[in-house]
Amino acid sequence: MAASAILHLYSPSLYVSFKTNKPILPKTPSIFKPLSFRIKAATSIDYSTPSKSPSKNNSSTWQWKFKDNLVNIYFERHEKNAPQKPSKNILMVPTISDVSTVEEWRLVAEEIVGKNGEINWSATIVDWPGLGYSDRPKLDYDADVMEKFLVDFISAPDSPVANSASDNDYVVFGGGHAATIAVRAAKKGLVKPKAIAAVAPTWAGPLPIVFGRDSSMETRYGLLRGTLRAPAVGWMMYNVLVSNEKAIQSQYKSHVYANPENVTPSIVESRYALTKQKGARYVPAAFLTGLLDPVNSREEFVELFAGLQGDIPALVMSTASAPKRSKAEMESLRGAKGVSKFVEVTGALLPQEEYPQIVAEELYRFLLENFELKA
Repeated sequence: MAASAILHLYSPSLYVSFKTNKPILPKTPSIFKPLSFRIKAATSIDYSTPSKSPSKNNSSTWQWKFKDNLVNIYFERHEKNAPQKPSKNILMVPTISDVSTVEEWRLVAEEIVGKNGEINWSATIVDWPGLGYSDRPKLDYDADVMEKFLVDFISAPDSPVANSASDNDYVVFGGGHAATIAVRAAKKGLVKPKAIAAVAPTWAGPLPIVFGRDSSMETRYGLLRGTLRAPAVGWMMYNVLVSNEKAIQSQYKSHVYANPENVTPSIVESRYALTKQKGARYVPAAFLTGLLDPVNSREEFVELFAGLQGDIPALVMSTASAPKRSKAEMESLRGAKGVSKFVEVTGALLPQEEYPQIVAEELYRFLLENFELKA
């Protein structure tokens, strides 16, 4: 029997109550024949490829021009020390969350870039505006703004990925909402990657996935969002809900990671530091209350992927230990139109960080199947 749960959010000027009779499980989603697999943590996939080559990485910033704002965007480049053979770039986009960071993709990037295959793979990992190590201005963040950023980062003439994007010779790997935003942009024709991999894809923010989106709840979300963005009380509430080590540790152990023992003090400390940066609360305020949701229903979520059918190979990577509601959304893509391959791996909402080798192996297999074996 499901236990009744009530979430009360307080501030000196606001009282918001969310009630549900179900457990609160924050989520935070033709020519290519659908395939479905399940990969366990103990599984070792043999690619039948040579050993790794030494690789290098460097970080820098790119200036995103948005309306009247100039936003410094942090990104990292991972590539072989001595590039050779035909080359392709992978754009890796972090899961959108309170503690989103390029760090979640680093080990996956190093693993894939180091492979010796027919194609020389490089990787670019980018932090979203308002998150990670990018600037965090007080913008009116929503799904359209995030989509606009992704499109600009790929297509701008001075973009760090301009060389590969100019002839659409790139692949996109995204986690959570990032994956769904990338698929939405691709369906619109705003970006044209050679392939997309959606790792633990999601579409509903932590509150909407639990409490829904009727007019009454949208009003409450608006009140909460406005309070979180307010100058003084906003920081107070943000510190209670997000920016404290106990809350971060609890989130990671309950639903971000599959194995609580993998949540180390160093991870918690690193993510906590991110929440203390100036402007850190603006994107979380939008994400928590559903403004960053790229669609409004499961039907729209599935339809996004259907729009890729016959044009862009799409891998969907579900996870064995995702929260119940998020898991249901991932499973809705199993066998769905436009999903050329569906796999399940060990993990919860951040498998690329918790189990980078398992995720990298499956992603590299996808690359082999769609590029190297056809080269």
